[in-house]
Amino acid sequence: MAKISFRAGDRSFSFQQKTLVKNFIETIFRKEKKPLAAINYIFCSDDMLLQMNKDFLQHDYYTDIISFGLSDPNEPIEAEIYISIDRVKDNALTMGTTYRNEMLRVLFHGALHLCGYKDKTKSEISTMRSKEDRYLHLFLKD
Repeated sequence: MAKISFRAGDRSFSFQQKTLVKNFIETIFRKEKKPLAAINYIFCSDDMLLQMNKDFLQHDYYTDIISFGLSDPNEPIEAEIYISIDRVKDNALTMGTTYRNEMLRVLFHGALHLCGYKDKTKSEISTMRSKEDRYLHLFLKD
C-alpha cells in the first residue's frame, strides 16, 4: 500500500508527476527522521475547507491547508491533509508564482507540520519557510 495518496474531496485534482511528488514527500520524512505510516491528501474547495475550519478548529476564515494527525505519539505518522485548490490558485497569483510551485509548497508544508514544525510565531514561521524553500529547491532541481 502506498504511504502517500491523493484523493478528491469535493474537487478533482490534476497534477503532473504525482508519483514523483509522492515519493519526494516520503523523502521529507526520511530527511526529518520521522517515521511515516500513511498520509491521505484530500483536495477540496474553499467552501469545504472553510466549513472544516469552522467545525473542527473554530476558525471562521479561509485557509489553504488543514492537517489532522491520526496517530498516537511515538507511532509512525498517519494523517489526513485537506488542501483548498481555490486557495492555492489564489495564493499563487498573490505570491507571483506558478500554481504548480505553490501546490508543491503547500504539500510540503503539510508534511513539515506533521514532522513537528509549527508556524504561529515569527521564529516558527521563519523556520517553516526556510524548510519549505529548501525542499522546494531540492525537488525542482531534480
